[in-house]
Amino acid sequence: MSALHFTDADFKKEVLESNQLTLVDFWATWCGPCKMIAPHIDELAKEYTGRIKIGKIDVDSNPRVATEYGVMSIPTIIFFKKGKVLSQIVGIASKLDIKRNIEENL
Repeated sequence: MSALHFTDADFKKEVLESNQLTLVDFWATWCGPCKMIAPHIDELAKEYTGRIKIGKIDVDSNPRVATEYGVMSIPTIIFFKKGKVLSQIVGIASKLDIKRNIEENL
């Protein structure tokens, strides 16, 4: 399973109302570093299938959520659970760094 795709319209239902740990990758098509971590996000989505929700939200197509959470630079990864922000990673991160954050938040 590859990463899910969230939108401004479904963010509340899919992320904030979820009881499951959810990783949200804020990205854009023109962002080089976003393209560099995209394979890591998809690999982790496969590794953690059924354990956590992993998805992406394009900040150009869905600016409301990015603005609401103060995303000023991308990539930004934010971990949510039960509507609360648990932690975030701003900028490029290795797969291992992202995995460590997942494990800390599980």
